[in-house]
Amino acid sequence: MTGGAGGLTGKRIVYLVVLLLFLGLFLIPVRDWFTHRGGRWLYVLLFSTSLSALLVPPVGLLAKRAQILDLPDRRKLHGSETPLLGGLALFSAFCLSILANSIFSRDLLGILLGAALLVAVGVADDVRPVPATLKLAAQLLAAGFVMASGVLLDVLPQALGGWAWGANVLLTLLWMLGITNAMNFFDGMDGLAAGLGALTALFLGILAWQNQQPVLGWLAAATMGSCLGFLPYNFRFRRPASIFLGDSGAAFLGFVLAALAVKGDWAEDNAVVALTAPLLVFGIFIYDMAYISVDRIWSGKVRSFKAWLEYVGRDHLHHRLEALFGSRAQSVLFIYAMSVCLGLTATVLRHADTRDALLLIAQGVIILLIVTILEREGNRRLRERRVRPGAAPGSSPGAAPGRRA
Repeated sequence: MTGGAGGLTGKRIVYLVVLLLFLGLFLIPVRDWFTHRGGRWLYVLLFSTSLSALLVPPVGLLAKRAQILDLPDRRKLHGSETPLLGGLALFSAFCLSILANSIFSRDLLGILLGAALLVAVGVADDVRPVPATLKLAAQLLAAGFVMASGVLLDVLPQALGGWAWGANVLLTLLWMLGITNAMNFFDGMDGLAAGLGALTALFLGILAWQNQQPVLGWLAAATMGSCLGFLPYNFRFRRPASIFLGDSGAAFLGFVLAALAVKGDWAEDNAVVALTAPLLVFGIFIYDMAYISVDRIWSGKVRSFKAWLEYVGRDHLHHRLEALFGSRAQSVLFIYAMSVCLGLTATVLRHADTRDALLLIAQGVIILLIVTILEREGNRRLRERRVRPGAAPGSSPGAAPGRRA
C-alpha cells in the first residue's frame, strides 16, 4: 500500500510541477524573454508539451467513465481495458498552443478544419466502429479543406496548364490520404505512433528552420509538443500504456504532419532536394504502406480497393520486427532509430549538390533494404508461429478496424 501511495503522490507532484510550468508560460515577462531571444519555437514547444501532459489524465478519466475503452482479446497486444480518446488531448494542445501564440493564417484554417473533422470521426470510431468507406470520405473532405485554403503540392510545372493543376491535386490527395492512413497503421504498439509523430515533427521543424519558414517551424513545434506530453502515458517500458491515441489521435497526427509537408517549401533552387527531403522524413510511413500493399496484393489477401481499405492484419513493420526481436519495446526503439537516420539524411540534403543528394538518397534506400531483409526474417517467424501448435497469444492476423493490433 505504501509503495502504491508513494507512486501516486509522485505522480501528483509531477503533475503539479507541469501545471506550474504551464501557468508560468502565461507570464508576460516569460513570453517576452523567449520572443526577444528568438526562442518562440521553444515557447510553443513548452506550451504544447505541458498542456498535452495536463490534458491526458482528465481525457483518460472521461474515456473510462464513458466506457470508451479498447478491450483486450486474443488478437490484440494489450491485456487490460485501456482508455481511448488520447487524440483529444493532442488535438486540443495543438490548437490552443498555436492560437494562444497568435499563429493564424488562411491555410492554417484549412488544416484545422480538416483535422477537426477527422478527430470527430475518429472519436465516433472509438465509440463504435465506423465503416472504412465513411472514413475515406471524411479524409477526402478534410484534404479538400486543406487544398481549398491554398495548400497544394507544386510538383508539375505550371506551364502545363490545367493538366499540371489536376496532377498536383491528385498527388496532394494521394499524399494526404497515404500518410494519414500510414500513421493509423503504426498505432499498434505502445509509443510507436506518438513517438514517430514527435520525430517527424522534429525534422520538419529543422527543415523549416533551414529554409527560413518560422510559421511552419512553430506548427511543427506545436505538433511535436503535443506528442511529447502524451508519450509518458503511452510508452512506459515496464508497464503497459495507461491510454491510447485512438483513431482520433492517429488520424490527427498523420493528417497534420502530411499537411505541413505539403505547406513547406523545402528547397528553392534544387528540385531533387525539394522532392526528396520530405520523402525521407516520411520514409518509414511510405515504406510500410508500399510494402504491405504489394505483399497483400501479391499474396492474394486483397483483390479490390474496397478489400484493401477494410483489410486489417498483423503484417506491418512493427509486427514483423517484434517477431524478429521478441520484444515490442525493442521494435519501437528500432523504428525510432530508422526514422532518425532518414531524418538526418534529409537535413543534410539542404547543403548538398545534386550528386551528393543522389548519394544521400541511395544511402536512405540502402537503409530500407537492410530493414527489408530483417522484415522478411520476421515475416518467416510470424508464419511459423501461426502454424505451430500453442502459438503465442495475439499472433493471429486481423483486428477490429480502428483498434490496436
